[in-house]
Amino acid sequence: MLNSTRLTNVIEKMTTDNLLITDPLSVAYLCGKLVEPGERFFALLIGKEIKSVLFLNQLFRFDGDLGLEVVYYKDTDQITDVLKPYLDPTKTLGVDKIMQARFLVPMMEEKLASQFKLGSLAVDKTRSIKDAKEQELMRAASHVNDLAMAKFKELIHEGVTELEVASKMLGIYQSLGASGYSFEPIVAFGKNAADPHHMPDDTVLQEGDTVLFDVGCIVNGYCSDMTRTFFYKKYPNQQQVNIYNLVRQANENAEAYCKAGVRLCDIDSVARDIITEGGYGEDFTHRLGHFIGTQTHEYGDVSQAYTDLTEVGNTFSIEPGIYHSSILGCRIEDLVLITENGCEVLNHYPHDIEVIE
Repeated sequence: MLNSTRLTNVIEKMTTDNLLITDPLSVAYLCGKLVEPGERFFALLIGKEIKSVLFLNQLFRFDGDLGLEVVYYKDTDQITDVLKPYLDPTKTLGVDKIMQARFLVPMMEEKLASQFKLGSLAVDKTRSIKDAKEQELMRAASHVNDLAMAKFKELIHEGVTELEVASKMLGIYQSLGASGYSFEPIVAFGKNAADPHHMPDDTVLQEGDTVLFDVGCIVNGYCSDMTRTFFYKKYPNQQQVNIYNLVRQANENAEAYCKAGVRLCDIDSVARDIITEGGYGEDFTHRLGHFIGTQTHEYGDVSQAYTDLTEVGNTFSIEPGIYHSSILGCRIEDLVLITENGCEVLNHYPHDIEVIE
């Protein structure tokens, strides 16, 4: 059913007369129905002075009233002919960032609007503010991730490979109530942990190795994301302890700084300054965090490039890291939710140095 509150919020943020939304997750966010259209055109048309219309291939059918007009078309129909009766060529049309060129270019050539503009921000900024129900779903997804992290440690034993560990993670998630991964898990042993996006391979676990898990799952359509860095058999040496503690301090100080009305770039600076002052600034090679919800990476970064102010309902990651291949690769990541009183850290798995025996 069309969510009138969300629709109103999107329309208030629009900078064009009308907006054509083709992102299936954004359409589902507004209509409550998820369609994976594949190569077929699928779009929701909204506007300040028009009724909302959903354009859908007849291969897909919705039962019940969605609270808006649904226009079905055939595979043999030209999309511009389907859209033409609903678009005013004297009005500006916003399109979202995933609109395919094979649909957009013919619309532009046939001048179905006076101007075409990128209109994603109206939806993206609305989606970035999680309502009460969404907040509960984000808590539930992170709770499952906390439980799973404890079980992932049990997969670690002498002679195991990264791939062998990764291959068993989905079953653990499903046993805890998740429907699947929110992204392919990162399992990194030893020097591989110094590669921030290392994909599991045949590396065999050795005594003294770092064990880094960057993992997330989907629960009731919402994503989780968390990273922890462990050590196998041996307690880390002093250099490694120093790096680990810098990352932990950067994580915890940044989380303590989070509240409504602060700039995202300043949250990044809190963590980055700690690592830089500790002598490892060049080894912190990525943004501090990203927004998350029904997608692992949604609009909004906790980085030096974003001066936007945080708002109640924003949910994003805090994931500082130091990647020094000759000493240690380490990342500690939690999700935070901006609240009326500051922020709520959604992950509760400890940050303490932990040795897996």
